[in-house]
Amino acid sequence: MAEPVDQACPINPVVDLVFSRWTTPILWVLEHHGRLRFNELQRLVPSITPKVLTQRVRQLERDGMIVRTYHAEIPPRVEYEISDLGRTLVPVFDTLVGWSEAHLPQVAAARRAYDAAREEEEAWAKG
Repeated sequence: MAEPVDQACPINPVVDLVFSRWTTPILWVLEHHGRLRFNELQRLVPSITPKVLTQRVRQLERDGMIVRTYHAEIPPRVEYEISDLGRTLVPVFDTLVGWSEAHLPQVAAARRAYDAAREEEEAWAKG
């Protein structure tokens, strides 16, 4: 009998936590730009909507990956920064950057070869 996916792949919970949509770009920006206000963060992750950014920073704060600092002043000011726990992911990100630089050209070539083979098969099947 096959194992459930979470048991068969012990990194699955980490992948869900770290690599869900928008998590990595937010953590990357906070690591490279330091403490940011909401609007600054949104400007640096331009394709995210304010609603989704709000949801993601709340989840990241809940997960301990970022720290939210509320300044009780007029107008109120909120800043976000990567936490010590979030910073432990930086070596993982650096490893992925290295892998990307070394291997994404191979991925692109494999995709082109696959697409060309499929097109040839489809052309042959049509007669």
